[in-house]
Amino acid sequence: FRLSRFCSKEDAFLIVCVLGAVLVPRGAAAREPLSYPATRTVDAKDVLHGVTVPDPWRWLEDASTPEVKAWMAAQDGLTRRELAKSPVRAKLLARLKELAYLDSVSAPAKRGGRVFLTRRHATKEKSVVSWKEGKAGEEKVLFDPNAWSKDGSVSLGDWQPSWDGRKVAYQLKENNSDEATLRVIDVATGQVSGIDVIEGGKYASASWTPDGAGFYYTWLPTDPKIPVDERPGYQEVRYHRLGEDPGGDRVVRERLGDPTAFLGAGVSRNGRWLVLSIQHGWTSNDVLYRDLSDPKQADRWTPLVVGTESQWSVEVFGDRFIVTTNDAAPKGRVLEVDPLRPARKEWKEVVPERSDATLVSASVLGGRLALNYLKDASSLLEVRELDGTFVREVKLPGLGTVGGPSGLPEEDEAYYSFESYTTPREVHAMSMKTGAQELWSRLKVPVDPSAYEVEQVFFPSKDGTRLSMFLVHRKGLKRDGTSRAILYGYGGFQVSETPYFSALLYPWLEEGGVWAAVSLRGGGEYGEEWHRDGMLLSKQNTFDDFLAAARWLSAEKVTSPGRLAIYGGSNGGLLVGAAMTQEPKAFSAVLCAVPLLDMVRYHLFGSGRTWISEYGSADDPKQLEALRSYSPYHAVKPGTAYPATLVLSADADDRVDPMHARKFAAALQAASTGGPVLLRIERNAGHGGADMVKATVEERADEYAFVLEHTKGN
Repeated sequence: FRLSRFCSKEDAFLIVCVLGAVLVPRGAAAREPLSYPATRTVDAKDVLHGVTVPDPWRWLEDASTPEVKAWMAAQDGLTRRELAKSPVRAKLLARLKELAYLDSVSAPAKRGGRVFLTRRHATKEKSVVSWKEGKAGEEKVLFDPNAWSKDGSVSLGDWQPSWDGRKVAYQLKENNSDEATLRVIDVATGQVSGIDVIEGGKYASASWTPDGAGFYYTWLPTDPKIPVDERPGYQEVRYHRLGEDPGGDRVVRERLGDPTAFLGAGVSRNGRWLVLSIQHGWTSNDVLYRDLSDPKQADRWTPLVVGTESQWSVEVFGDRFIVTTNDAAPKGRVLEVDPLRPARKEWKEVVPERSDATLVSASVLGGRLALNYLKDASSLLEVRELDGTFVREVKLPGLGTVGGPSGLPEEDEAYYSFESYTTPREVHAMSMKTGAQELWSRLKVPVDPSAYEVEQVFFPSKDGTRLSMFLVHRKGLKRDGTSRAILYGYGGFQVSETPYFSALLYPWLEEGGVWAAVSLRGGGEYGEEWHRDGMLLSKQNTFDDFLAAARWLSAEKVTSPGRLAIYGGSNGGLLVGAAMTQEPKAFSAVLCAVPLLDMVRYHLFGSGRTWISEYGSADDPKQLEALRSYSPYHAVKPGTAYPATLVLSADADDRVDPMHARKFAAALQAASTGGPVLLRIERNAGHGGADMVKATVEERADEYAFVLEHTKGN
């Protein structure tokens, strides 16, 4: 669910986005029903709160057994053979390669006298990290993950330069999974330390001390004897001093013993304040801090906020805390707190909640506040003085998404990115003092966006709630129900669906297709109330919203059920799984990627326990009732004509266990009288897929080919 803050939007999109289809001859010949690999059932069940819950494919949960390995190989082999039969796959693959291999660059990050940036080269599979001495220096490669393994299975995760720019702490990952080892490199020499090697860096992001002598990080034990679902409860915050054995790192916050919580800490730029966040799911967190300059306080945590039902984010500027919160302000506000006088009555509100926009972030840049808002799912950027006095609204090119701004608290120059469905990603340099701007970089793509347009439409959900949806299509679209469309959604964990750019969307648009992206309850577009209206016992609202979007597209003759495909990944995989089992006639094809689908047992696998605050768990009787009411795996009914379904999984996904994909595919194959059900398994890939361009291109070509065969042509 999280991306490195130094990862470009284009890079992130290559990992997680899905695309639609291009033209295929009308009336493609029907094929004989598939002969699926043999899949046995077992008499497994749970009795929970007096309710019997059958689980006939439970044996597929354990991927380490020879039988499950053989079953996976057979399923993946069948899928790839079937997709390879597509008459348009070669054409798709060629076009996707043209669109995927591009040159791009991130916004620069200045540390000391050095500048760091991420580059994607059209000739390389993975992005590289470069640095230079000042703006005019010669650019040198710091990390080139392309050379780290022959098969591309070793990846770069989060990376953080020290404030003086001399060292970088970074995550090394196998198969692009969440699991990671934290290492340290000397920037000038390129020498990787053989001492500063920290296992258990899954949640580690280094927070450097001002002198560069060491950093704080979150540590997780790697002992295989600890059950996977209980492991998050063993997190600790530690301090590592460079050159010393990590086994002796000082523990500054011991483990909580709560597998549903996250620990994280950061030290202020001046080295005085250490701020700790204890995150309870996605709805609330506690904040405590230490004054490292006072020997009497250096080892004692002072609570700032504890036990609220709100979220708090603290940025330290000098000796004041700039606090962003949704406490008593579901759409967000900004407070100022003196850490030496932390009583609530002493707090000052500097930016009140807006009624028309949701606060995404507040950063101190150039001695001012940069405020990033969402207004009807599109970005709005403001600059204010630290006391909240309005300075200016930054003029943006149109409906789109701002990344950042980023920069340093004391330096005038800041950077932000802007992109939309028809605006390739741009990075702008901006003076916080004067507002003057200049274009720093622009993504060049082999497409002409001017032939396409973006509409934002509003319509009611089942209960009358106003929903927003973006439609992207060729100018002059005829609304006669004959166009193909792909409907995308996520709807969870406060994730907002906002306009972005990807060249890989254009094969679909070039052939007259419509891309529809809907903002669903459970996301963050309209604040915390919007989020809470799509979680726990209210999760069905998310699915109702998505189904309402599908009905609107047909009612308005943008498309029709036989021409409509739906896509979702991760929590969005749950979304499309629920939608297709609740209303199977509304769609013709389904792309269900790295999904959650067994909502009765999800919390026992992968990172599942950390999502209990979002979904609930079967341990609670009322929550079990809600989970069973929409759990896609349990909703599959024999003899039902389900849409053609491509389930996409990853063999090294350690976030959402691939057992969900396996069990759901098996259940659908046994039950459906409709379209085919295929299971595709990406090799050497984690939850975000493989991080090589060629893997992305191959997967997109397979997705396209599947959708094209199972939707009607124009």
